[in-house]
Amino acid sequence: MSVRRFELLLELYGDEDTIEIFSERATVQYWLDVESSLALAQAELGIIGHGAASAIAVAADAKNIDLSTLWADARNVGYPILPLIRQLDALLAEEHRGCVHFGATTQDIMDTGVALQVRDVAKRQDSLIQDLGDCLADLVREHAQTMMAARTHGQHAVPTVLGLKLAVYLDEFSRHRTRLAAAFSEVVVLALFGAGGTSAAYGHNPVVLRERVAGRLGLRPVDVPRHVARDTLAALTSAEAAIAATCSRFGREVIALSRSEIGEITEAVGHLRGASSTMPQKSNPIESEGVVGLAVCAAAQSAAMLRAMEAGHERAAGEWQVEWHALPEVLILCSSAIKTLRSIVQGLRVFPERMGSNLLDHGGEVMAEAYMISLAPEIGRENAHELVYEAVRRARETHITLFEAMVEMAPSFTQTAIREIHPEEYLGDSVLAIEVALKNWDEGEGLLKKNGFS
Repeated sequence: MSVRRFELLLELYGDEDTIEIFSERATVQYWLDVESSLALAQAELGIIGHGAASAIAVAADAKNIDLSTLWADARNVGYPILPLIRQLDALLAEEHRGCVHFGATTQDIMDTGVALQVRDVAKRQDSLIQDLGDCLADLVREHAQTMMAARTHGQHAVPTVLGLKLAVYLDEFSRHRTRLAAAFSEVVVLALFGAGGTSAAYGHNPVVLRERVAGRLGLRPVDVPRHVARDTLAALTSAEAAIAATCSRFGREVIALSRSEIGEITEAVGHLRGASSTMPQKSNPIESEGVVGLAVCAAAQSAAMLRAMEAGHERAAGEWQVEWHALPEVLILCSSAIKTLRSIVQGLRVFPERMGSNLLDHGGEVMAEAYMISLAPEIGRENAHELVYEAVRRARETHITLFEAMVEMAPSFTQTAIREIHPEEYLGDSVLAIEVALKNWDEGEGLLKKNGFS
């Protein structure tokens, strides 16, 4: 029995359902499903006998395959399909042998197997994204009026609400879901074209044959060869890496806002959850850190898929092998990031009081823009900016509030009395943005089903 590498990141945060889709036995079964469907369709068209096709369909079960022998032989051949069909053919009665894999080439079977795997990943990720988005939408509604400081360049900017911050993520996932549906639909196709892409070995009706096989497998047939055209796979992995990156952005925000000196949110708590082996006070944002790690790895593997597009002539010479590693990795890493982020969102602890106190910290400097905008119609934007800028400096030097500094300095600029502006008065159209994000999410429900992934 061969030794397999232990993957700690996926052991802790991996999505088992997606991992199973790319497991050893499942992968072999997908290939066998293609061989079986090809044989049955060929029997319908009179290319091989019905008895042989039925026998192939019965024998095409991964439980019948000696996997150790398969991989040993594949290491010699360089590819797994030839030794696979030899084992499958050997399972048949003598009169049915020689009909397996009729007219096909290795990449036909493996590419179609990948299409089936991607189809099942699409269903899994649709469920994961739906759960994540619904959970996030609940938080958006719950915190539509929870005041906090918006931060730019890591510093207080203007007042905002937590609901708007979360709505930005929700709307981003709405766009991701739309892109993913399109990317999946371009990959979940049947591509049977034979050795050089001409379909010559498939007989006189290759288009009809593809339609029959595609119908059996639940795929969409295409009629232009794709053995070296890997743009759709690269587009899919790019979309997956982008989703993982959004998950990572959320994770990094949790890490930042749960810092001891900020303390506005934390991950779920529990006995020894996020504990340090030496510092008893620690409760580390472990799931957020895991999401960051998953996303970084997904981005790296996605980049490798762009190199796989460089294949020349009618068949890759090394570039295809890149896909064998990179494609499953990206899909598994993305599913795992979505699943872990959903856990983070579900268990997120929010501290509105701390958000409120942080908002008013530093003498109310977060209201600087509000004061500038309120004065601009009377004294001009540049003069208003200068006034508030100097008031901020005075407030910091004398340890008074920004409003107090404004009252002291305003007479030299304006005759209008300075009115104190409160954070809740300066939220712009936050309510509208939240409503639109929620509406966009609700209207996007079921996009994968609309694209044939039901």
